[in-house]
Amino acid sequence: MSVSDPMQFDAVIFDLDGTLLDTESLAQKAGLLAFADCGVSVEPSFLHGLIGRDDVTGAGIVRAHYPEMDFDVFSKFWRRRVDEHFAAGIPLKPGTHELLGAIRLPMAMATSSTRRQLDLKLGVTDIAGYFRHFVTFNDVTLAKPAPEPFLLAARLLDVDPTHCVAFEDSEAGAEAAYNAGMTVVQVPDINPASGRFAHVVAPDLLTGAREIGLLPN
Repeated sequence: MSVSDPMQFDAVIFDLDGTLLDTESLAQKAGLLAFADCGVSVEPSFLHGLIGRDDVTGAGIVRAHYPEMDFDVFSKFWRRRVDEHFAAGIPLKPGTHELLGAIRLPMAMATSSTRRQLDLKLGVTDIAGYFRHFVTFNDVTLAKPAPEPFLLAARLLDVDPTHCVAFEDSEAGAEAAYNAGMTVVQVPDINPASGRFAHVVAPDLLTGAREIGLLPN
């Protein structure tokens, strides 16, 4: 894929989980504990398949694979376990503050988290002040991999989506941003990137920002 002229970028849209915050590893641990609470043994690879998916989609996947399990009980366990892990503090991904502090373009966030989940995560971190707008699962009809979250973020910033850079970690998120017409920087977290929906695949945020032209080399 070709990379747009960085001088044409008008805004930057960031995913949250696995991109700016190291939440995915915490959620994976919480998920394993929640399954164990229900007496179910699950392979980590199954949980990896939920990364980048919203809660409704994830619930459908879990219900389909474990139809005999009481999902409502499981959901309560997982929510409690996740809250416990997040309340103890959420590490930032390497380069988060350096990158957000260096960008002079308007920034928004497009996340598959619910508003409640976003508020919890922002409450135990210190990155909220960088962003003008936040788009959550509650704000859209179709979550990622549909492009709606990114299109709404661009609309809130009053910019053309094709003049935006999007940072994502997951395939679902990268697909959403790509189909919104944005230039996509994918920084894979737990799952590897296929590169199908990314203009740049980078090992970390700062490298991706340099390769796309947001930061000097």
